[in-house]
Amino acid sequence: MTSVSLLGVPWDEHSSFLRGPALAPAAIREALHSPSSNPSTESGLDLSGEPRFDDAGDLTIPSGPAAVEAIETGLGRLLDKDRRVLTLGGDHAVAYPAVRAHAQRHHGLTLVQLDAHPDLYDEFDGDRLSNACPFARIMEEGLVRRLVQLGIRTMNAPQRAQAERFGVEVVDLRTWRPDLTITVEGPVYVSLDLDVLDPAFAPGVSHPEPGGLSTREAIGLLQRLPGPVVGADLVELNPMRDPTGVTARVAAKLAKELVARLLSDG
Repeated sequence: MTSVSLLGVPWDEHSSFLRGPALAPAAIREALHSPSSNPSTESGLDLSGEPRFDDAGDLTIPSGPAAVEAIETGLGRLLDKDRRVLTLGGDHAVAYPAVRAHAQRHHGLTLVQLDAHPDLYDEFDGDRLSNACPFARIMEEGLVRRLVQLGIRTMNAPQRAQAERFGVEVVDLRTWRPDLTITVEGPVYVSLDLDVLDPAFAPGVSHPEPGGLSTREAIGLLQRLPGPVVGADLVELNPMRDPTGVTARVAAKLAKELVARLLSDG
C-alpha cells in the first residue's frame, strides 16, 4: 500500500539572494491546517482522515557541508520504509540531496522541474551548492535519466550552454499552452519552485519573475502529469516576503495536490 509523508527541510544556507525559505515548512503547515479551508484534495481525498498520509516533522540540519548528507540520509530513512515523500523546503538547493536519495531507490528517474529559473549554473558567486545550481549537480552525477524543465523564462547564455551540455528538455513560457502534456516513461520526481507562478498568484518568493503560470495552470499540469510520481519537493516560499500568507496558502494547495498524486500512483 502506497503511503506518503511530509518532511520539512528548513534550509536556506545557500540562498543566492534572500534568506527566509527556511521558515517555509512551518508556514505551509499553518496554511494546511487553517480553518479557512479544509484538508480535501480536488479529487475528494480527505487528508485529515487518510491513514496512508502522515507528517514526519522537520529535519534537524547542521550548518556547512554536512547539511547535504543530513538531508539525503533523513529523507532516505523514510524511503527505506517504503514511504513516498513530499519534501517541504527550504530553497531549491534542497532538490539536490532529495533527488540523490530518490535516485538510489528509483532507477531511470524522470525529473520534472516547474520553475521560472533553470538553476543550472555550474557555480554562483563561488558557491556550487547555491540554489541557482542544484540541477547542474544532479545532471553531473547522472542521477536522473531525463530532466524536463517547465515554466522557464530567465534562460541566459551560461545556463543555455549547461542545458545543451546535459541534454535538458526545456519548455519555456513562450511555447507554453494550457493543455500542455509531456510523455514520460518510468518513475517521475517533481520539483516545484513556487516562482514558476506569476507573482500575481505567488508574491511571497525570493525571486519573483513576472509572466508565469497561474495557480490553476500549475494544478492542471500536476493532475495531467504521467506517473508514477514517486517523490516531490515544494520549495522557495519565503514567509518574510508573504505578510498576508497568500503564497503559503497557494503552497498548501499545491502540497495537497502533490500528495494526492503520490498516493494515487501506487
